[in-house]
Amino acid sequence: MNSQTQAVQQKTGKKYFKGVISETKKVIWPTRKELVKYVAVVVTFSAMASFGIWVADIAFRNIVTSLIQL
Repeated sequence: MNSQTQAVQQKTGKKYFKGVISETKKVIWPTRKELVKYVAVVVTFSAMASFGIWVADIAFRNIVTSLIQL
């Protein structure tokens, strides 16, 4: 690579990271209380979805087993 190309890449890289830092400062971060609430919601729904998939798995397994034994 020639030095001119490297200089352009360095400038665009610096510009990119300055933009990233600028946008990160604009983010409204959740409070600790909000974060705990959001985590609780995600964990609850994940547990409910896991339970639903487990029940469906058992049901389908029993259906397939009974069909195979016919």
